[in-house]
Amino acid sequence: MTRDPLSALDPPVVIEPTQAVLASVVWLHGLGADGHDFEPIVPELGEALTRHVRFVFPHAPRRAVTINGGMPMRAWYDIADMELDRRADETGVRESAQILDALVAREGERGVEAEKVVVAGFSQGGAIALHGGLRQQQRLAGVLALSTYLPLGHTLGAEASNANRHVPIFMGHGSQDPVVPLALSEQSRALLSDHGYVVETHTYPMPHSVCAEEVRDIADWLRRVLAAALRRG
Repeated sequence: MTRDPLSALDPPVVIEPTQAVLASVVWLHGLGADGHDFEPIVPELGEALTRHVRFVFPHAPRRAVTINGGMPMRAWYDIADMELDRRADETGVRESAQILDALVAREGERGVEAEKVVVAGFSQGGAIALHGGLRQQQRLAGVLALSTYLPLGHTLGAEASNANRHVPIFMGHGSQDPVVPLALSEQSRALLSDHGYVVETHTYPMPHSVCAEEVRDIADWLRRVLAAALRRG
């Protein structure tokens, strides 16, 4: 029997809508944070989203992180090298992509099929949202990637799912980001474009964080992609 990737994780933070659930957003936090990190953003997205959208904020497993002296912390993958485009731990990335797949499948079990699910994430979480979302075998409503980059980009051509060749992608980044340089995000966007993906990109005058303008843009994008998904469904 295949082990459930969610069985070893702490239960996620879940914010239920005020009315019937029509769609879901699965949102992965960054390195060293937890599922509560983006919980406060939900009310800022507006009633149009909080009325019918379930937000799921999972907690990453705890693992030793090499660049932090091997200190255990919540992380979607290990970071072994300061060179960001070479530092992603492939085993960890793929394990976390399986977790993301299982979270999407769980939404299906709760009545929200994959095509009405947005996978989202910040920093490390955004890397998993991009990596896993583009390999997800069922069509998704969208991929939201904040202050991040695409890990294992060299394998995308062989592994990309045809179901999500045209999935809407939002990438937002700070021009003053000292953690994940804007140039690396731009390289990822160019690679995605080379593979035929259309990416909506936004740059903000901020460091490795989220700002009010970005929250407004996220809310607008989520309304658009989820409305389109609900029309299809």
